[in-house]
Amino acid sequence: ANLFIKTNQSRLFQPYHIVKIDGMKILFIGIVTEDVLANTKNEGLIGSFVDINEAALEVGRICNTYNAIDIDYTVLLTHIGFEEDKKLAELLDPNWGVDVIIGGHSHTYIEKPEVVNDILIVQAGMGTDQIGRFDLVIDTQNNCTHKWSWKCISINDKTCPRDEKLEDLINSYKGKTDLKYGRVITRFKKELTHPDRYRETELGDLFADILKNSLGIDIMLLGSGSIRLEKLGPIVTLQDLLEVFPYDDSIHMIKVTGKQLKDMITYMLRDEAFEGDHTEFYQFSDGFNVEY
Repeated sequence: ANLFIKTNQSRLFQPYHIVKIDGMKILFIGIVTEDVLANTKNEGLIGSFVDINEAALEVGRICNTYNAIDIDYTVLLTHIGFEEDKKLAELLDPNWGVDVIIGGHSHTYIEKPEVVNDILIVQAGMGTDQIGRFDLVIDTQNNCTHKWSWKCISINDKTCPRDEKLEDLINSYKGKTDLKYGRVITRFKKELTHPDRYRETELGDLFADILKNSLGIDIMLLGSGSIRLEKLGPIVTLQDLLEVFPYDDSIHMIKVTGKQLKDMITYMLRDEAFEGDHTEFYQFSDGFNVEY
């Protein structure tokens, strides 16, 4: 809901979706991640409501538009982080009828929903280790939650039994894909690791060095979050490489003074970066050392 095209103020994507289930109308509204919003600041064509207050008002506009067709239940699907979800819930007018916020981005694992402004807020950790299950009894007369239960269910053989028909279908293609993705592209002397995105790591050094040398630049600052697994090697297949570094994004080259570079690194290493603030941290290429 908070991405739009600047020239004509039209939305970039459909901001909502109404699903009809058992005679109920359920309204889903999407609010996009802060990271995507930050990337659009310098984009000439695409604009966004970066401020969470603006995002809240946009939710209100959509809810008010569809109140006339008797929406029974309203769900926000967000990717802004658990703390921002709570701030957003505080800003929502109860008359707008938002019932649930299902969030992401901060990888928060919760035992039970947070309730803010009578809105249930949930998140199911990260990756595919578990899935969040919400069982809801909805009061369609008053358009609200009557009863609920929530739990995170681990994904394993017991809770998620194998589907043999689906496995057979996948295996019918496996031989072809293995020819491409199973081939060995290099070998290391030892396994390289990336156990923490907020410090220098072996894998971080490797990818920063590769990009520095291949591009012929002086220093490469590589976002730690682009390395998606904690280890690689010693035998590396194409599949291993693509799993640990799946991105094919642009690389931006800038020229800076020594003072500007020092200011950049000092900002990256500010206290908040190590106190739970979800911020970016960079891996440095060979020849560039920082003491702090």
